[in-house]
Amino acid sequence: MFNATQHRGNPNLGPAPPGQPNHRLNELFDSLRAEFENQNRNSEQYESHQAQQIQEMELIRNKVYQLEQNQLKMKQDYEQEIRALRHELDLRGGAPPVQSHVGGPLQHGGPNQPPPSLGHGQGGLFSGIMANQGQGGPGLAPPPEQPPPQQQHPLGPPPGQGQGPPQPPNSFPAYQPPALNGYSQQPPSNSPLNKNRNIPNRGPGPATPQQHPGQPQLPYQNDPRASPQMPRPTPPGGHDMALSRPHQPLGPTHFSQIGNNLSDIDLNELPGHLKIQAADWHAVFNPNVQRQLDVQLLHDLKHESVVCCVRFSQDGKYVATGCNRSAQIFDAHDGRKICELQDTQAEKEGDLYIRSVCFSPDGKLLATGAEDKRIRVWEIASQRIRNTFDGHEQDIYSLDFAKNGRLIASGSGDKTVRLWDIDTNSQVMVLSIEDGVTTVAMSPDGRYVAAGSLDKSVRVWDCSSGYLAERLEGPQGHKDSVYSVAFSPTGRELVSGSLDKTIKMWELGTSNRNLGHNGGTGKCIRTFEGHKDYVLSVCLTPNGDWVMSGSKDRGVQFWDPQTGNAHMMLQGHKNSVISVAPCPTGHLFATGSGDMKARIWSYGRYQPGQL
Repeated sequence: MFNATQHRGNPNLGPAPPGQPNHRLNELFDSLRAEFENQNRNSEQYESHQAQQIQEMELIRNKVYQLEQNQLKMKQDYEQEIRALRHELDLRGGAPPVQSHVGGPLQHGGPNQPPPSLGHGQGGLFSGIMANQGQGGPGLAPPPEQPPPQQQHPLGPPPGQGQGPPQPPNSFPAYQPPALNGYSQQPPSNSPLNKNRNIPNRGPGPATPQQHPGQPQLPYQNDPRASPQMPRPTPPGGHDMALSRPHQPLGPTHFSQIGNNLSDIDLNELPGHLKIQAADWHAVFNPNVQRQLDVQLLHDLKHESVVCCVRFSQDGKYVATGCNRSAQIFDAHDGRKICELQDTQAEKEGDLYIRSVCFSPDGKLLATGAEDKRIRVWEIASQRIRNTFDGHEQDIYSLDFAKNGRLIASGSGDKTVRLWDIDTNSQVMVLSIEDGVTTVAMSPDGRYVAAGSLDKSVRVWDCSSGYLAERLEGPQGHKDSVYSVAFSPTGRELVSGSLDKTIKMWELGTSNRNLGHNGGTGKCIRTFEGHKDYVLSVCLTPNGDWVMSGSKDRGVQFWDPQTGNAHMMLQGHKNSVISVAPCPTGHLFATGSGDMKARIWSYGRYQPGQL
């Protein structure tokens, strides 16, 4: 039989006769080549068509973005004009106008239950933490003559009703701004985490009390945590059982019913060894547990504005405070003011609150975060700015230095946590979430950064990779915005304080070394209940023996982290306790309040017989 292969490979046989199999094979190759070229042309046409469609989509997206920006601008201008008219009407003594319904239909939690406006409105993120100084008293609910519920702004359900994360006011319910190139658009100036400083009146609320000559005026609407704009949520009966009316104190036979509600105890009925009474402060010790603590006021540090934050240096020698336009540093042992840090180049108009302060580990630098979206790192000795970090698009609410003294973590209303390198003066990482960031904390070893948010969650990231190691939420989580987080000294636990009036302790893993490597295994191991109002600040003492908390109920409480029992309630400030901070070397702590004071306290083990 004729073999085409043999014929092709043998030159002595000459050319293969026509019509043999090798000719057919060439025809098949030519056909395949033609088909391939045809498919290649079709593919090129498809790719060209796809690129054209992508370009058209990009043009459409850009146009939508421009329309959205124009719409936001128009809405801002409209609402600014409305506020100016309201302010003028108020000045003329007219009745408060009905709220604007630009943002959509009114939504109420029920009869006599106006929704809270926390995190919304023109007062910024901490708007309304402290009510007015009028009839209701500082830090209490608004007076009875507040506007009826139907006049409140539609800003979501009261805390604890679990109807999703808080939504920005004036947002259209059926449309959300698009995210372009992976970044969310900047919220409007009337979003939960911004405000318009040029508007004389930033929203309805109880009347500002009359100021006396020489008395500093409390900056309500501009203060990060002090504004009468936000009415506190009340139960369906229309009364705040804890604060808006005097509670019925329980006598000594009912101490077993107190639990952690130490403010329910009648001070006069309490035995002498379970209380401390001074001229302008007092402490109550839980009668249901053995007394272990003693406390004493050391220094009263008066300021000219609300004290938004307090922080100790690592060596425990100094305390820094943040207030309007300046950060101040005091000697922790004698209360003497060491210096005042103020940026003379900052914007001159309006208020400029320092929302967070933080010492570098070596105590030579102080980082400050402010309402102008800027982080400043000061050289304390020269009182000069060493670094300036710009990049946040909304107010900065929290800062923390890493253990290495090189990285700074910041949290902002622009829904991001950012890491900054002070040696290279650069931003090294941006961690984005779904809602405004209220608080950040670095782990003791500097490997992780934790953040609390308006969306009720606590997140923990790996600082080297940006990997989300933990997201702490769900049935065991908070029912309202998280305003403060702090790591335990070991880094294995985290505590968080929330507007749901509770503190939670989270177990992050068997050790900080493998945190999150199992896909996020954090769980709530303890809930501390007893505060009568929003928990604004939490921390742990250096040895982890105590959890401390500050609240809008004006109290500071010490909690046993092992049992969840409240051991002591300290009352001394005349307004919300916005910030509490432990001394890293122990036995001191500081508090900052809306009463324009910071205080330095000492605590220690109670010795019976030494009253």
